[in-house]
Amino acid sequence: MMTPEELIRLAKEARSRAYMPYSGFSVGAALLCRNGKVYQGCNIENAAYGPSVCAERVAVFKAVYDGERAFEAIAVVGGRAGAAVTGPCPPCGVCRQVLREFCGPDLMIYLAGEDDRYEVHTLGELMPLSFSNANMDL
Repeated sequence: MMTPEELIRLAKEARSRAYMPYSGFSVGAALLCRNGKVYQGCNIENAAYGPSVCAERVAVFKAVYDGERAFEAIAVVGGRAGAAVTGPCPPCGVCRQVLREFCGPDLMIYLAGEDDRYEVHTLGELMPLSFSNANMDL
């Protein structure tokens, strides 16, 4: 079983691959599947801004492309490029919605902070009263 610390290390590794020439803010994510596979993602910016994509969505989309649909946890690390992480970097609203499409409210979210500290949240805590595919049956 993968520890939160190991997942955060993989998110930090992914952060090093970020393409962020406009914001200078690099983010990495590591998504743990229930079968033990891990998918990494980094933010990728675009001069038109709108086509930019966050690290969390890159990881989710890679996993979904490979047929994965059962996820256990995600680690997210972000901060100024070339600088140490100084605090937690929570997923944006769009990423939270994408995570909710494939994950229940019990998905564990590890947000790396400075040094080796991190926060632990569930998707339900970060996105109460979320809209999901269950709402489509109303």
